[in-house]
Parts: sequence; structure tokens; C-alpha cells
Amino acid sequence: MKKRLICIFMAAVFAICLLSGCGDKTDSGNGTSAGDATAAQTPAESETQTVQTGGIWHELNVIDDNYRNYYEIFVLSFYDSDGDGVGDLNGVTEKLDYIKDMGFNGIWLMPIMPSPTYHKYDVIDYCAIDKQYGTIDDFKKLVEECHKRDIRLVIDFVINHSSTKNEWFIQAKDYLKGLEAGAEPDLEECPYVGYYHFSKTKENGTYYKVGGSEWYYEGSFWSEMPDLNLADENLRKELQDIAKYWIDMGVDGFRMDAAMHFEESDVNFNTEVLNWLFSYCKELNPDFYMVSEVWAGSSTISDYYASKTPSMFNFDLADAEGKIIKAARGKYSAANLVKAMRSYQEEYAEHNPDYIDAPFITNHDMGRVSNALVKKENNVKMAGGLLLMMNGSPFVYYGEEIGMASSGSKDENKRLPMIWSSKDTTGMTKGPSAADKGIESAFAPADEQLEDENSILNYYKRGLRLRNENPEIARGKITLVEELCVEDQAAITKEYDGSTIGILYNISEEEIQVDIKGTALEEMSIRGYLTLNTDEAITLSDGVVTMPAKSICILKQE
Repeated sequence: MKKRLICIFMAAVFAICLLSGCGDKTDSGNGTSAGDATAAQTPAESETQTVQTGGIWHELNVIDDNYRNYYEIFVLSFYDSDGDGVGDLNGVTEKLDYIKDMGFNGIWLMPIMPSPTYHKYDVIDYCAIDKQYGTIDDFKKLVEECHKRDIRLVIDFVINHSSTKNEWFIQAKDYLKGLEAGAEPDLEECPYVGYYHFSKTKENGTYYKVGGSEWYYEGSFWSEMPDLNLADENLRKELQDIAKYWIDMGVDGFRMDAAMHFEESDVNFNTEVLNWLFSYCKELNPDFYMVSEVWAGSSTISDYYASKTPSMFNFDLADAEGKIIKAARGKYSAANLVKAMRSYQEEYAEHNPDYIDAPFITNHDMGRVSNALVKKENNVKMAGGLLLMMNGSPFVYYGEEIGMASSGSKDENKRLPMIWSSKDTTGMTKGPSAADKGIESAFAPADEQLEDENSILNYYKRGLRLRNENPEIARGKITLVEELCVEDQAAITKEYDGSTIGILYNISEEEIQVDIKGTALEEMSIRGYLTLNTDEAITLSDGVVTMPAKSICILKQE
């Protein structure tokens, strides 16, 4: 009798689901059957619903490796946990659920070590936390809470230069001041002299006087940022100890600042430094990750992959004149974009077969995406969609998911407070004190966008969800579907671990129909998609895919 009642109950539930359309709804940004155009709410990242032909979200398939979706955070401007107007590490911890729910599983923190500047790219003490941001215990808590959520934590490791207030530099400077005229320094007496580039002559315009002595020091970026001499063995041992300190605390990776400036125009030296440090870190943690700043074109970036380190930021795609923003505003064709993607794959793999591309649109040194796209929401979404379909580990700068604004070329104006709410000031920061006032975003704050299924934020969330369902997006070997790559329309396949998906792009302002019969996509069906609004659908009927303006479709043979 009990079994019979259970059967009756299950049958009733099934009937109710059919009547309510459970099998026919389309979750926004995901797969539909042909002609289905009904939209549902954006799903939470924690959902694990299985595939149904009506468009229920697919099961998550997140692989635990160094392919990640990264969120870049400037702690000062992110979230304030104690009401002093300054973002802090506990504030980042409080927002981990937001970050996780968005679909990110990696975080890059801009510098957190003690520094005399607001940006903290000139380090005083490499084994401490800046008091503005909290304590070592706060950092340990952040690491622990990240790992509970399967989020990996990368911190900025600034080794091209230190602060003039760093004890290494102070001791070296004081020692040189005490030398008799004409005397040479003895590194056994003061090894810190070897940590920097000192000279008795002013080599060029980036050398500055050590007051009270006959010596000069190099400071390529600024007089208060003396360049470190990474050829010095004592410094290297020191840096290894520092790396071990953070790795032992649970840090999962380093972002290497200014990697192409370790020695100007010396690719061989710079790649050797990266390889040396990464190899050491890998011995401590086989899963350790490194991503390096090489602000250059793709050919130079390719050269730096000779370091055998995992990732270089892909500056060829980034900034106002980068390929992603240009494609989003219709100044660079989809066909050329996918050809560039294939080109990166070939160039970078030639130097490091295990490379992981690090695409991004903008970062803390660049004007915001919404400014470059003159606050046109559809183009802002399109840029995000193009990024999230890229190979490798995409990096999203905090606030890009809500279309935050910047202003002009002033760095502080690129690092403004995250806009959590226009009504609730809890956690809102003051941001950099030198930032201009009155810089307003054209789009709603995060709390309002979370409630709007057609917001930029929920568009990003859908894109990240697709990425976390389909590991081929990040890891797949790209093959062009040549016959479908025409101007603003393009198609590729990505093959990974015996599985192949297709990706169709329409970056135009018009609906298009793409005939996939006779192509590599012919046997595939729609698995998911990104459209500008959730009431728009991509459909497949009789071998023709109908795509609304500025949309992306994922196909797969199930």
C-alpha cells in the first residue's frame, strides 16, 4: 500500500510539472528546443539541475584546475566591514557569497602589503598586511573562507621595485652614505646594497641621487619605487622565503606586476626570473598558479611564454582599442576576432604547450568598459559575452559586471568605490581620496541589478554559468568553421577531452539566420546561449539557427 501511494504521489507531481510548463521553460542564456522562446529567472550558481530539452539549466561541470573565472578586487574600494570608509579584507570575506554566486571561482587581490601609497604597489614589508586592510588573521580567515567555497586566491606580488621606506632600501642607503669617498660597498657588510641598482653615475633619467652620498639608484617608474636587482642571489633567497610565507598561508597564486620591466628590453632575463620563481613555488604547491603582466602585443606576450609559466594577461584583447571592445562596438569583425583567438592558441602554445590564456577587457590601469562603449548597454553586454566565451581564465575587474564608470586618465578615477546600493550605504567605501567627485554610473547599483533579470550583472551571471557548465569553452582546441565566418558572423568548434562544442557569434545589430547544414555544426543542437534580453531566444529549425542581434550560441551533439 505504501509503495502504491508513493507511485500515485509521483505521478501527480509529474502531471503538475507538465501542466505548469516545467519542461518547456527556457532559463535565460541557456539551451532551448527549436522555436522555444520562453524565459525564466537566472539560476543561482549553486544549482545542479540536469539537462532537459526544454532549457532547464545543465548540471555544473567545474573542473578543479587552474582554469578559473577570476574577479579582480581593489580592496580599498570594494567593501568596508567596519564603517571607516576603507575597504578591507573582512569586507572581501563578507562578499564571497556574492562572488561565488556570480560564477567566479578565483580572486585576484591587488596589493595588500604595507605601503605609503593608496594603491600599494610600493611595498614596505613583504610579510605583512597593510593596517588599512586588516591583519594577518583577517587574511587567514579570507583564505579559509575562499577555500570553503572552492575559490582560489591570487595576490599581487610586486618584485620589480619596493618602496623607498622598505627596510632593505633604508639600510642600503644608510650604508652608502657612511662610505668614504671612492670606497666600494662590501656586500658582506651590507647585502642590501646588492638588492638594488646603485651606481656612482647617473645612468639616465630614471636614476636618482642618494642624498648625502656620491651614489645614485634606479627607479624606472618613480623616485619612490627603487628598482630591485633580481640578479642578486641574496635577494632571490629573500623572495623565496617571502613566497613560501604566503604559500604556507594558503595563497594559490601570484600576479606578477611589471614582468617585462625586471630588466628593460631583456626578454631572456625576465623569462628566466619568472621561471625561477614559478618553479620554486610549484615545488611547494604543485597546483600553484602564476599570471604575469606583460603589457605588449601578442608577439611579445608569446615570447614571455618561454618562461613556462602558466599565464600572461592578453593585452591584445584589452582596453579601448583592444579587439573585444572594438568588436562589441562594431569596429572589428567577428570573423577576425575568432581568427585572432586561433592565432593566440598557435603562437602561445608554440612556446608553452601548457599555457592558459588570461583574457580581460579592462583592469585598474584602464578606463572602464562602459566609458569606452559610451555607456551603450547592449555593447557593454556584448563585450562581456565575448570575454566569457574566450579560452583560458578570464579576468573581470570589480564593477564591470554592473557597468561602472571611470573618468579621464587619472588612475584614482579608474578605481572608484564599488556601487552596492543607492539606498543602503552599508559597506560602501570612500575610495581613493584623490579621485574626482561626482563620477556617476549610467547603470543601476548591484542590489537593483540583481533583481533585474535583463541587467548587465545577470547577463554576466548567465555567461559565467554557461562557462561553468561547459569546460570546453575554457580549455577547447579552436577550429574555425570557415564557411560560417563572414564579417559580423562567425563560428568555431572547441574540442576538449573527447567532447566538442560549437560557438556561433552574431555581433551585428540585426537578427541573422545561419544555415549550419553541411558544416561541422550540422549534427549539433542548441545547448545554451547569451542574448541581450531574456525574452529573446535563439532557435534551431531545419538546420538554420536564428540569432537575435548581438547574441552568442553554444551548440553540442548530445
